[in-house]
Amino acid sequence: MSSLPSPPGPRALADLLAPHLATARALRRQVHAHPELSHEEHATTAAVAALVRAAGYTVRLLPGTGLTADIGPGAPVVALRADLDALPLPETTGLPYASTRPSAAHACGHDVHTAVVLGAGLVLADLHRAGRLPHGVRLVFQAAEEVMPGGALDALRAGVLDGVQAIYSLHCDPTLDAGTVGLKAGPITSASDHVTVRLFGTGGHTSRPHLAGDLVFALGQVVTQLPAVLTRRVDPRSGVNLTWGMVSAGEAANAVPSEGVASGTLRCMETEAWQHAGELVEGVVADLVRPYAVRAEVTLQRGVPPVDNDVHATAVLETAARAELGDLAVLPTRQSLGGEDFAWYLHHVRGAMVRLGTRTPGGPTYDLHRGDYAPDEAALGPGIRVLAATAASRRAPLDDLRLATA
Repeated sequence: MSSLPSPPGPRALADLLAPHLATARALRRQVHAHPELSHEEHATTAAVAALVRAAGYTVRLLPGTGLTADIGPGAPVVALRADLDALPLPETTGLPYASTRPSAAHACGHDVHTAVVLGAGLVLADLHRAGRLPHGVRLVFQAAEEVMPGGALDALRAGVLDGVQAIYSLHCDPTLDAGTVGLKAGPITSASDHVTVRLFGTGGHTSRPHLAGDLVFALGQVVTQLPAVLTRRVDPRSGVNLTWGMVSAGEAANAVPSEGVASGTLRCMETEAWQHAGELVEGVVADLVRPYAVRAEVTLQRGVPPVDNDVHATAVLETAARAELGDLAVLPTRQSLGGEDFAWYLHHVRGAMVRLGTRTPGGPTYDLHRGDYAPDEAALGPGIRVLAATAASRRAPLDDLRLATA
């Protein structure tokens, strides 16, 4: 270990960041103004590729969209991951660089994730040129995080983890102030599936529901009783939660419809309970609608398991964050019911995700997946420094703790 370059100190990283912060901010605004949906991130991929290639990285375009970029001595043993895609909803922030596309917006902060990993990459390139990067680094800019089961699986099939021993990432957190980060070892997100239940009947007159099969009443039973039954059939400590996002049936007040649908998300904090809950859904729905003379069709779109932060990788992140931002800026955080396909990478190598505070101190909290989500750009610098310091750490590879690739 004595032959390895000395890692940079906090002041060194702050100085290295200074000339690159404007580039990261400009990329963020460019991507924000021109959001691209899952598997359509062509312009975003091209913009990122041009910047990292100019910084000296070896770039490999992934099938469809997305890319990897390698730099440093030896194998790219440490990876930093960002996601590129936007959400299919309109933006309502009123920002001067707001989305120019009426039906797409970066309402989950992936523009911030992309800018932070790009900024960290530019800092790491400077360290490499100065002979101060102790090992190879790979930047992974992944497509399609917002669709299930996630673009991470496509990236894995394309070999983005070949030679990688540890991977790190971040996610915007609008409940934390800009300049702070949240850390937790172990599960930090939850498993998430899409559930769609379609009911079919003969239809008829509301004066004779016994002849038509009361489809709306049956759909109401599914909407209210399925979540309740799951909480009684799955260990309550697992945090199983089914929440409906769309319910639709019928067009007239005096007609029993022949078709109805309910769609929602099934979330769970534990992988084993997640698998069990998914196996129960179809049978429970069939039991619920049987008395009402309607037929049920259940579609369960398997999503992502929980992001399970490795203890040692989380410690590397925490050390870097405390060195760069100070002890008071590193906060404990709790497991959320949100889903993140970064989880798939952690089934192959060790790693961890940190939450990046994006709320303006003293300002309102705008939640993710809302059209008015507007992260404070003051979060960019702290995020870049934490990821750059993590990737440059001698401890980051976790080579003595590596998992066998599944």
